[in-house]
This record gives sequence, C-alpha cells and structure tokens, in this order.
Amino acid sequence: MSAVLDEATATLDASVEEPKPARPGRGGSRRKTAGDWIVLLVAILLGLLIAVPFLLILVNSFKSPADYNTSGPLTLPTSLYFDGITAFWERVDFPQKLGNSVFISGLVAVFAVLLSMLNAFALGIGRVKGRLWIVVVILLANMLPQEVLLYPLYFMFKEVGLYDSQWAVIIIFTVIQSAFGTYLLASVYGTFPKELLEAASLDGASRWQILWRVVYPISRPTLSVLLIFFFIWTWNEFLIPLTFLVSNDTQTVPVAITVLQGDRLMDVTTTSASALLGLIPTLVFFLIFQRTLTRGITAGAVK
Repeated sequence: MSAVLDEATATLDASVEEPKPARPGRGGSRRKTAGDWIVLLVAILLGLLIAVPFLLILVNSFKSPADYNTSGPLTLPTSLYFDGITAFWERVDFPQKLGNSVFISGLVAVFAVLLSMLNAFALGIGRVKGRLWIVVVILLANMLPQEVLLYPLYFMFKEVGLYDSQWAVIIIFTVIQSAFGTYLLASVYGTFPKELLEAASLDGASRWQILWRVVYPISRPTLSVLLIFFFIWTWNEFLIPLTFLVSNDTQTVPVAITVLQGDRLMDVTTTSASALLGLIPTLVFFLIFQRTLTRGITAGAVK
C-alpha cells in the first residue's frame, strides 16, 4: 500500500515540478502588451472600489459623533475616538459572540468537507447507480433559497428540541455547504486516475484505505480551499442564525450587530465600529490561510 501512495505522490510532484518551456522573448519572458496594461489598470480600479467601503468603515469607527456631524463621513477624524468600539464591545459581550461564530463556522467547515469527501468518493469513484440523477438533485437542492427552508427546518428542530441551539445551525449549514462540496468533488473524483485506484486494489487495499491513503492526500489542496470557503460563508450567514438563535448567549457576531441596532439606538460611529469588529476576524482568517488558498487553486489547475 505504501508503494502505491509513493507512486501517486511522485506522479503528482512530477506534474507540478515539470518545467514549462520558456515563451519566446528576451530572457524567456513575454513582453507586456497594451492589453496587459489595460487589464492591470482595470484590476487596480476594481480593487480600489472594493476597498472604499472598508476604508469608510475604518475611518468612521474612530470618529466621534460630533466630529462626524461636523465634517461628514469622508474626512479623517480630528482625533482618535475609541468610545464607539468600547460601547459595542461591552453591549453585546463581543468575546462571547466571537467564540460562538468561531465554534459554529469551524465545525461546519470541518463536517461539511468530511461529508463532501465521503459523498463525492461514493459518487465519483464508487460509481453508485443513478449517479447523474443524484448529482442533479444535489445541485438543485443547493440552488434553493434559504427562505424556502425556514419553516420546515423550524418545525423539525422544534420537534426534536434543538431550537435555539447552536447545533441546529451547525447541522443545517453542514448539509447546505456539503451539497456544494459534493457537487464539486464528485466532478473532480470522476476524473481521478484509475491506474492508481487499480494498483491500490491489487495491493490489497480496501475502499476505506484507498480513500484515506490515496484519494485524500492527492485531493488535499482542493479540500483546503473548500474548508476556507465554508468557514467564511458560514461566518457571514445571517438569516438562519437569526431565526434559530434567539437567546443572547447563542448568537453569532452578525446577528448580535443587527439585534443591537434594532433594540437600541446607536450612532453612526458605533455602528461603524460594530461592522469593523465583525469584519476583522474573517479578514485575519483569510490572511492567515491565503497561501493555503493560493496553493489549492494552483494545484487544482495543474494537470
């Protein structure tokens, strides 16, 4: 079995490290054309447009209400004002809400990736009967709006006693995210090299060993990308957590921000501070795993 895994790893490394022929040009590099500069300029402009809302939130989070009323939202603060951040931190018990969001998003990401891998292995490699129709049903289910699911899910979790429980949200989003993951991985596993699978089978490996010792190591970059996306998508979810997490102790960061805005009148600077605190954790998470995301996308593009 180890020989099969070594062969698969060597094949993957050889495909990644295989040098590509240099393109014609000076020093083997292609000279940039006018079209390349136009694409670069458009990308920079789009990046600036995306960054403008974040910069406005950042500036107004450290501006006093009096300063905001005098100079407006587009000017820099005359002095740093931290009362807005402090007020929001204390009102919603931000560390508790942050822990709830990390707990829910982390478990959903791990469970959804695991479930997606098992489903995709059965559909893409196991070749179960009716594979095409199963994939189509999963795709259609993934396209349903969340508003359609609210009432049946509310009734179901109310009956089993999981309403107002974080596990209800974890179960719901694990199924929702794994539907997309199954559809994506089933297509990837459907093109998996059959020589490796046949070699592992002839070496006496069971299906479970083939999954964890052959398929999983090779598809790890793709699974890492799914893990990152599932975490961020679940973190930003609002409607279902708002419906199922009614107690203050179970709420996530997006729900806490909205509930506080509806329950108590907040000034613009405190609202900006709440948005900033809710955005920073996902930004930090993305920066930490940026290299993992880049490697996963690059590995998926290599044949």
